[in-house]
Amino acid sequence: MPHTADARVEAWAPTREGCIAQAVAGLVETFADASGAPATAAEDFRIPPGPDEDMLVAVLDRVIYLVDVTGQVPRHADVSTVDDELRVRLEMADPDAVEVTGAAPKAVSLHELRFTADATGWSCSVTLDV
Repeated sequence: MPHTADARVEAWAPTREGCIAQAVAGLVETFADASGAPATAAEDFRIPPGPDEDMLVAVLDRVIYLVDVTGQVPRHADVSTVDDELRVRLEMADPDAVEVTGAAPKAVSLHELRFTADATGWSCSVTLDV
C-alpha cells in the first residue's frame, strides 16, 4: 500500500462464507504466522443480517477486537449462515505459540472496500489500518 500504515487483503472462495473465512486468514497473515500453533480456545459470535460488505467488515472488526483484547490470534475461521445471520467460530492460538511478523491491524477501512460474486465465486478486497 502507498501508506505505510495500511495493509491490503484480498480473498476469494467459491462461497460468501468461505471468502469471509479467507479474509480472516489474510488479516491474520498481515501480522502473524499462526499456522503451526495449536488451538487453545474458541470464540463464537454472530453477525446480524445486512449487506454483504457490512457483514464482512463486522467480522473483521470483531477479529481485530478479539486480538486486541484477548491477545490470542485466530488460527482458523469457520463461517456459516443460519437464518440470514453469519455464525463465526474462531480457533484461537495462544500468543506465545504464534510467530509475530508485524503490527496487528487497528481497524478496517471502508476505502475501496469490495465484496462481490461472479460466475467463479466470491472475492473481496479490504484495506486495514495498521
